[in-house]
Amino acid sequence: MSIEINLSGYEKNSTEPVRDEELFSWAKQWYPVAVVDYLDPSRPHGIELLGKNLVLWRDGSQKWRCFDDFCPHRLAPLSEGRVESDGTLMCAYHAWRFDSHGKCVSIPQTENKQLEAKHCQNSKSWATSYPTQERQGLLWVWAESGNQAQLESQLRSPRIIPELEDNSGKVVKLYWYIRDLPYGWDSFMENVADPAHVPVSHHGIMGSRYEDAKYYDMIRVKEISTQEGFSFGITPTTANVKQAIHDFQPPCHMKITSDFVDGGKFILALYASPTKPGWCRHIGCQVLVKNDRGKIPKGLAFFALPMPTWLGHILASLFLHQDLVFLHYQEKIVAQRCPDDWLDGVYTPNPQDKMIITFRKWLHKRAGGGVAWAEGVTGELPPPERDKQKLFDVWTTHTKDCQVCQNALKNINRATIFLYAAAIACFGFGVVLDARATALKATFDNSASILTIAPSGGFWWALVGSILLATLGYQLKRLSRLFYVYEFNHSHND
Repeated sequence: MSIEINLSGYEKNSTEPVRDEELFSWAKQWYPVAVVDYLDPSRPHGIELLGKNLVLWRDGSQKWRCFDDFCPHRLAPLSEGRVESDGTLMCAYHAWRFDSHGKCVSIPQTENKQLEAKHCQNSKSWATSYPTQERQGLLWVWAESGNQAQLESQLRSPRIIPELEDNSGKVVKLYWYIRDLPYGWDSFMENVADPAHVPVSHHGIMGSRYEDAKYYDMIRVKEISTQEGFSFGITPTTANVKQAIHDFQPPCHMKITSDFVDGGKFILALYASPTKPGWCRHIGCQVLVKNDRGKIPKGLAFFALPMPTWLGHILASLFLHQDLVFLHYQEKIVAQRCPDDWLDGVYTPNPQDKMIITFRKWLHKRAGGGVAWAEGVTGELPPPERDKQKLFDVWTTHTKDCQVCQNALKNINRATIFLYAAAIACFGFGVVLDARATALKATFDNSASILTIAPSGGFWWALVGSILLATLGYQLKRLSRLFYVYEFNHSHND
């Protein structure tokens, strides 16, 4: 089955030829799984990819490695182990150690060194290793293991951002953001292939749902391909934009580019790696390319303003949760109502949905109908999460694994305690000053009563200072909550 796309509506049957019959391989791909600068190199990190439990760790040569997250001895998770000073990964259960390539180098409970060496030479004692590489600040993992995977991984390049290879000074990359999202890879890609939702879902940040939800067409720019994806351009664009293109590059990249009339360029680089059914790991950043006069174009709302990385991370929830609040539930509805054919359950009469339909066509015809999960993973979606505290959890999905945010949170908590303590001290100092002033006044004025003497000017200044310090402490406490949870409801977003 293929899909015909036209301006008036979309039909399910078409004779449009499929030029590339090769089925897309989900395992033979590079996936971005972490931002290197945000990882704590002193410990291992558990991650998920295509339903597999994996562990990331940095060895003695300062290179990040990826293993299956279990020790071959008794299958204890290596992510609960330790990175030792000699650059090996130790299992915390029986202290087996593994080198950079997964080979076991120590089994301390063995009777003697000769027998230990024999056990270590047995491949059954080795951890399963996956190819890794660092590119453009991201840690990429090849989703297959073994010698053949090592060879195949060298023949394919990750979906990097070519503009970031430019060292001329024209390109400005803003901070990377990473987040585990409680909806699947396909829901993520479908959503970012749909610019029509932006002013509506992101009302107040990216326009107005009442004024900016306007007609436009989407014109195919790059023909559909199994390995290279496809791209669409928006028309008409705003007056200052020459062209705006959404480029889907499987398996994990959506590159959204706006070329401005004055020669500048804005790139929203969005990655999503399928982690487990109903979840994906999103990594993204903004790239600003200066025009010939050196002018930097505007970025994505206030997220492009100069700010510390940690602040950008916690403020991202303001944007991401505007989609999350319905995408988490939408994919469950889609799975229930459209188990065989997505088009059977939706109504798409307008051209704004052309790219989404093409995405569903690519997924159905060229990629096996969905993500190819690891053996033993059924692909069944988890039940919808009705507890909004859990649905909008930021701590588990970002903060606990981001050392930048962990450090910022510690500093904010210290500052909060200091401000509260300073507020108490300031108030106490004011009380002492006022007591002294009152006593002196009563001494010199025998007719005055201590109860009738008004507080001194120093007391009032100290009281104002105490209130200001306490207010700052309270605001920092409120800010720190964004590291843990941020709830959102569209009905409250006026």
